[in-house]
Amino acid sequence: MTQKMLEGFKVIDFTHVVAGPHATKILAEHGAEVIKIEPLDGDLSRLLPTHREGRSGYFIQHNVGKKTMAMDLATQEAQEICHELIKTADVVVENFSPGVMKKHNMDWETLKKINPGLIMCSISCFGQTGPLANLPGYDWIGQSYAGIVDLMGEPGKKPVFGDIAFGDVSTGAHAYGAIVAALLHKSRGGNGQHIDISLVEVLFSYHEFSVQLYDSTDGQVLATRSGSYHGMLSPVGIYQCKDRYVFILGLNHQWEGLTRAMEREDMFNDPRFTDVMAMAKYKDEINDAIEEWLDKVGDVDKALEILRANRVPCAPILNIAEVMDHPHSKERGTVRTISDPIFGDLRVPRTPLRFSEFPDIPDDQAGTLGQYNHQILREQLGYSEQKIADLETAGIITSKNI
Repeated sequence: MTQKMLEGFKVIDFTHVVAGPHATKILAEHGAEVIKIEPLDGDLSRLLPTHREGRSGYFIQHNVGKKTMAMDLATQEAQEICHELIKTADVVVENFSPGVMKKHNMDWETLKKINPGLIMCSISCFGQTGPLANLPGYDWIGQSYAGIVDLMGEPGKKPVFGDIAFGDVSTGAHAYGAIVAALLHKSRGGNGQHIDISLVEVLFSYHEFSVQLYDSTDGQVLATRSGSYHGMLSPVGIYQCKDRYVFILGLNHQWEGLTRAMEREDMFNDPRFTDVMAMAKYKDEINDAIEEWLDKVGDVDKALEILRANRVPCAPILNIAEVMDHPHSKERGTVRTISDPIFGDLRVPRTPLRFSEFPDIPDDQAGTLGQYNHQILREQLGYSEQKIADLETAGIITSKNI
């Protein structure tokens, strides 16, 4: 059997909900031994839907491949267990608010003395320093502070937000990349180190246009909500075709293909529409022409066929069910199935990293609460069954079939 890329690396995981668990899930899928430490009542995500037999599908999705332990980190005994595990670990990952790990004697200053070669990754909304650092934060809070929510919605109306965790998931992916880079640095003779990942800073980096444009125009151009169409480029946006919607992008050389698809070559030859930035001044006229054409075609699939024949970037606006059932998703395996012994089969998004040497999706499961307490304490720390039983009786560790 081929050794997985991260096999042999040991990760102690103090993360919860999405951002941190996403990072450690990818580490686990690529072969790292990830030991997830939960509080006695479990990761908050165990409470999130859907539930079957007391088991959370949400928890399963974000925690496949991890060995789960559950303990009261406020106790000295639990802290000693964690310190012993960290002595032989390569990585520690946590996403508590700054100060929580220090409260439990698990902060960087403490842990680097226990294991000088350790790589510790702290994920938080605002980062480990700064005036906002100690505030509680979630994905949408980060989006609000990063100038993301301000750009969502119709001009002059209340901003909107999407019910997706793209901030958490992308922050987790950034953390994964940073951890692997730190491991590579260490393998070349470098030291252990502390990685500080801020959700706000990850989200702020998504502004590929707005920040530099504001700065380079001395504040004269400030991105604002533009609704269904791009605020500064045209044609770029969401267009209606009967009862469905399609995204169309017709910039630069694609503009010729779009005018040909619409049988409006006159627009391609119009001197007003020869420069990508100048075209934005006439976006209402351009958008009206596209909507008129779509109205004439009357069918999204037919419109897509014509646009694709002319090499115009376009896409139907799909809902979740349509994405999961799409032939492309099926052939690519975009949706994976996790077979959980309690919950049953559960379809979730596949981790999008693909490697030619490791083409198969790991057949991993998510642990129940404290499932690996006995195994890890016995095999890695040499605890006797009596000592483990005493810890359970004292309420320092626990296990539940959820």
